[in-house]
Amino acid sequence: MKQWQGISEFVAVAQTSSFTSAAKQLGLSVAQVSRNIAALEQRLKLPLLYRSTRSVSLTEEGLLYLPHCQHLVASLNDADQAIQQRSEKPQGLIRLTAPVFYGEHVIAPLVNDFLNQYPDCRLDFNLTNDTLDLIEGHYDLAIRLGHLGTPRLKASPLGRRRHFLVGAPAYFERFGEPTHLASLADHRCLTGTLKSWRFQVDGKVKTVQPNALIHCNSGLAIKDAVCKGLGIAILPDYYVADELEAGVLQEVMTEYRQPDDGIWALYPESRHRIAKVRVLIDFLKLKLTNNG
Repeated sequence: MKQWQGISEFVAVAQTSSFTSAAKQLGLSVAQVSRNIAALEQRLKLPLLYRSTRSVSLTEEGLLYLPHCQHLVASLNDADQAIQQRSEKPQGLIRLTAPVFYGEHVIAPLVNDFLNQYPDCRLDFNLTNDTLDLIEGHYDLAIRLGHLGTPRLKASPLGRRRHFLVGAPAYFERFGEPTHLASLADHRCLTGTLKSWRFQVDGKVKTVQPNALIHCNSGLAIKDAVCKGLGIAILPDYYVADELEAGVLQEVMTEYRQPDDGIWALYPESRHRIAKVRVLIDFLKLKLTNNG
């Protein structure tokens, strides 16, 4: 396209203040650089450069035109890089962080499958419930659960998680089943990391803060207490799916179940251009969507 002719050459000359240096940078002859810039000036009907035997400088019009051209060249380079990296084979170290239980029980087995499929990749996997700074910690990717708010980083949805209000059959035989939000006050409630519970009533989310018999920041500890008949709790699917299927636990108040929330891959924007990160995100999304 004639509109592109001379743009890269003009930017290179402006940045180096030299036709010779620009020609070396672009892999062209000095004559070709000069011809292409002359063609650009002819198309614009304006001079962009002052030329002398000793120096090159920008005209007023050149100064105005340069930042726009720099943006075009940068965008073109990004486009070329994106296409080239599409065919790159995932390789190198991946620094990943995830919540402890979800990371151990869900993400780690999937990442191990990924490493079997892409043996040129290595993994540094930090399991923590702390919200780490990915940029400061030089992480490629974080797995986050629930509501993100307005994250500073890029977020890609991997799947959904469901929460259940559950109790043991022995508990319900002793105390009965809660049937509505007000009846929760008559029950032994066990709360985890979050002290408040969310329900959906007539299409709207309602928050309840029960008077907890036990409050503990360990989901496994809360699950154990529920299984032993100490009370009822809201726990996500990956904690209680097996117990629900086996009848060890029962879900109650299903009509008030809170809306499903997200499972996310969070990453600095530049990391998604790298094959190992992009392919891992796609791999996790495929597996978690199919499992959901």
